[in-house]
Amino acid sequence: METSTSSITEALSLGINSLFSNLFSSLDNSLYAILDDLTFIDSDICSDKYFSILTSTSPTSGVLLISNALVFGFLIFYSIKLLLSNFISLPSLENPVEFIFKLLFSAFFMNFSFNFCNLLINFNSLISQSIRSIGETIFSCNIDFSTLVVTINKVLAFTSSVDIFSLDGVLKSIISIGFFNLIFTYSLRYIMIRVFILLSPFAIISLCHNNTSFIFKTWIRSFLSLLFIQILISIILLVSFSILPSENTLLSKILYIGCVYALIKANSYVKEIIGGISTSVQGGISALSSKN
Repeated sequence: METSTSSITEALSLGINSLFSNLFSSLDNSLYAILDDLTFIDSDICSDKYFSILTSTSPTSGVLLISNALVFGFLIFYSIKLLLSNFISLPSLENPVEFIFKLLFSAFFMNFSFNFCNLLINFNSLISQSIRSIGETIFSCNIDFSTLVVTINKVLAFTSSVDIFSLDGVLKSIISIGFFNLIFTYSLRYIMIRVFILLSPFAIISLCHNNTSFIFKTWIRSFLSLLFIQILISIILLVSFSILPSENTLLSKILYIGCVYALIKANSYVKEIIGGISTSVQGGISALSSKN
């Protein structure tokens, strides 16, 4: 009877370990590779067929067509307020010359809003690439998520099988869950960057009126915070590769978990420093749960 129970337990353990080994191997070999494409963005984010139509630099097509029409909306709105000011008191009415100057200034730069976004994205990409290049020179390897996963697997001595009931198995599970969270967090960031690129013409044209200028301030702070995450991630990855990459010690394993957690919290750190929006999936779920 004891032999039968032991055989069932052993078979169950082997089955669970085999299941998790296949899951971890599948994630390592396929899913984590896209983290680099989602995180380290450049101007190619605007280069696909349909998105490039929306971000056309022609003032008579794409989003710019709508935003240029909005210029006339602001002009009509101000004209009505100026007309009403002859009959009622409007304390926040701007001088006509000042308004026209701000409107023309905003309309001019609005038509170059997508170029402005590309400039910021390329500048941000250049800084993050420079940071990772320093690491590549020092450690003689690519400073990216794909290489980090390989390094962690080497430190954890994880190849084709893992004992989920061992310390290394538990650590591997925690790290895998962390990386899986990163995929959702950074894919959301990728989408939000595109959203803010599309909103850039409307944000810039909002500068033409004092009552709407706060829109641009909110937009630029949020957009820069989304971009700055890329620089912080590059720094965290650089530090990650400096943590005893060739030694299989418990300290190095725990520190790698800390690095993965730091990558997850990077968005929160940036939000606390410069403001902006949160792309943390955990934060979004918690917020929804608290409202119910």
